[in-house]
Amino acid sequence: MHGAPFALGNSDEDCPAITPYLVEGDNRPAIIICPGGGYGARAYHEGEPIAQWLNSLGISAFVLRYRVAPYQYPCALLDIQRAVRTVRFKADQFRVNPDKIGILGFSAGGHLVSNAGTSYDKGNKHAEDVIERESCRPDLLVLCYPVITLKEPFTHVGSRDNLLGKEALPEKVEQLSSEAQVTEDTPPTFLWHTSDDAAVPVENSLLFAAALSKHKVLFDLHVYAKGRHGLGLAEDEEHTNEWTSACASWLALNGYHS
Repeated sequence: MHGAPFALGNSDEDCPAITPYLVEGDNRPAIIICPGGGYGARAYHEGEPIAQWLNSLGISAFVLRYRVAPYQYPCALLDIQRAVRTVRFKADQFRVNPDKIGILGFSAGGHLVSNAGTSYDKGNKHAEDVIERESCRPDLLVLCYPVITLKEPFTHVGSRDNLLGKEALPEKVEQLSSEAQVTEDTPPTFLWHTSDDAAVPVENSLLFAAALSKHKVLFDLHVYAKGRHGLGLAEDEEHTNEWTSACASWLALNGYHS
């Protein structure tokens, strides 16, 4: 994924990449992971540990290094779209099922995933770059305490400022408020949040779930009573740590199992 559009240099931070965590066997389901970090960083605990958890379920995983500030929209979206196309194009090499490629994101990474899940194309069949001929539509979404809306009063202002700048145009705020972009073609979605999240209000997940319901898209929504923002696997958070078993059950329901 070198030579990315709008790249400002050649450092790792200028070059989006995917790190594969592959499971033995053929035709495995795959999930691309977008760690959170307010579009200003990428949290390690929301990357590799999540990939290892998915591996334990028989799912191959890829952690995406997407571009963050000073990069702004549309760079991160282009990065995840390219990642989906790449995994699909190299499905035989990675030994994954090209029809079972999901995406999972935390916090601002959840915004990126919801953006990619409501803004995609089937690929340009005439593209000179063969990877660009592949569809970038994900087959399912997993949203973990996601930023969804960029509108007041429920947005995470830091994420919005990093993505669009402090003087964001109203039409861009609307376009990138994912709850406003859901259609009947939006992929099935799993969401979890905590009701007392002090950084990204639970209304973000509720807004997206309501939009999915309106358009008759199947979803799982889990709101846990307590837990600070940024829990990741939440292993030390009694009750809230059940999100992983709930998600595993939902993934199996959707054919993402060993």
